[in-house]
Amino acid sequence: MAQWNGARNWCFSQWRQAALIVGAVAATAWSSGVAGAVPVGYRPPEMPAASAPAQQTRQDASTYLRSHDDAVPLGANDIGCVPGVRHPRPVVLAHGTDSSAYADWAAIAPDLAADGFCVFALNYGGRPGAERFGTEDVVLSAYQVGEFVDQVLAWTGAQKVDLVGFSQGATVTRYYVNKLGGAGNVDLWVGLASPSYGGDMYGLVPIAESIPGALQAFAAVTSVAVVQQAQGSPVITDLNAGGDTVPGVRYVTVGSRVDEMIQPFGNIALRGEGARNIAVQDRCPEDLTGHFQMVYDPYVRGLLRHLLDPTIPEPACHTVDLGTGIPEVIIGAHS
Repeated sequence: MAQWNGARNWCFSQWRQAALIVGAVAATAWSSGVAGAVPVGYRPPEMPAASAPAQQTRQDASTYLRSHDDAVPLGANDIGCVPGVRHPRPVVLAHGTDSSAYADWAAIAPDLAADGFCVFALNYGGRPGAERFGTEDVVLSAYQVGEFVDQVLAWTGAQKVDLVGFSQGATVTRYYVNKLGGAGNVDLWVGLASPSYGGDMYGLVPIAESIPGALQAFAAVTSVAVVQQAQGSPVITDLNAGGDTVPGVRYVTVGSRVDEMIQPFGNIALRGEGARNIAVQDRCPEDLTGHFQMVYDPYVRGLLRHLLDPTIPEPACHTVDLGTGIPEVIIGAHS
């Protein structure tokens, strides 16, 4: 904290916010009706509180996180934020697998805060003391999203939120909405690179399913959450059973035809009534952004702003080379 100019005032404000967060978490009762059914192994979500600068690349965000593990994107997690008439619903952001609020939202969250949204981002699905999140049981993570949404509603006084999930974040937020009674708290759900029907990992999942113990071994070297998002997994099957959307919530997916993780591409789209599915390349053919670049792609960032507030113009199209962002993910995973 001492690295910041005006450290004394900044530290005081952070300590005050931390105290308010602790008090609010302790006092907040779940309004979604989920609490009584919380399964064994549940741990509350984590909310990073150290405001950090905006970043334009994942690598820059990952580099910053090495020495600032409680970083939160600029403009996010202000529990004193009061929604305005133009943007009456807070936006809750859920990161992807093996990531964090700052790693995935260091570009988008500042965009939305500058637009006047109240923005909140949690760290879910982490082991005790974890520096990366989104690795544990997807269902437990969905319960964490539910608790966090209730806290956001209590802090802001809003009636509903808009949910934005990237990759696994789309799965856990939709599980909360569809299966844990969260629909009444949500107006708009947006899934960026959503594994709506899972991925077959270029045909590897069916092969692994035919080999006894292969998926368990894969989970041991990756994470439980990765295997749970495979095409045909019990979690994905349960999530979509009875329909992949529920009444009262608007659903939008934004996906890439060259997504490196979710194959076949059609598995990104929702098939339920009222769902809107957008392929980046249908609107901007020269943008070949894939899975890993999605949350740092300028076109996707602009499109999300437009989806959350249609009065914001649709973004201009720019060329993005195939494979952009993959080296940054590899570097970040081994840093």
